[in-house]
Amino acid sequence: MSALIVTGTDTGIGKTVFAAGLTAALGARYWKPVQSGLEDATDTQIVQSLSGAEVLPEAYRLNMPASPHLSAEDMGMQINLSDLALPQIDGPLVVEGAGGIMVPLNRDQYFLDLFVQWQAPVILVARTQLGTINHTTLSLMALRGAGCSIAGVVFVGEAEPDVEQTIVQMSKVKHLGRLPHIPNLNQTTLLDAFDAIDTDTIRSFL
Repeated sequence: MSALIVTGTDTGIGKTVFAAGLTAALGARYWKPVQSGLEDATDTQIVQSLSGAEVLPEAYRLNMPASPHLSAEDMGMQINLSDLALPQIDGPLVVEGAGGIMVPLNRDQYFLDLFVQWQAPVILVARTQLGTINHTTLSLMALRGAGCSIAGVVFVGEAEPDVEQTIVQMSKVKHLGRLPHIPNLNQTTLLDAFDAIDTDTIRSFL
């Protein structure tokens, strides 16, 4: 098994849509280990719909749409990293975190600690809007400081060449492409947009 971690600089930036496209493009399976909020379609359901790929069940399904540590406490639970070992499967696996890398899993550990435990390459998804240089750079610094392998950065949104180049140049990281906002989002339109993603470089990490 070869795993790739998809994380983001924040929540609601298009990370799940990218993960769906990547899952389809690689012929991979998908796993979202911790899902907070069950009222709307879950990220797993969205990825399954957009990719048509096989998805694995979440390890934690938490009712409240909040940080995982708060959602777990709301249900009288605590998330344990020992319950979140990477599933052993044949073929590639796309694993999606929740929100950003410093989202708490419990009162002592972050998603970053889980990424360190997994020792799999990380793709960071960043928006192109104002503020992204700060958020993206801080996220990359934290990943590097923890010893994580970084495959590169994927941008989501309208093209901002100067901003994107500033990030990849100053952070010395690979630009893996940019996904625009897709008005009529479905399997076909997502795969069409995914032509702009450097899947060859991504595959080299598998």
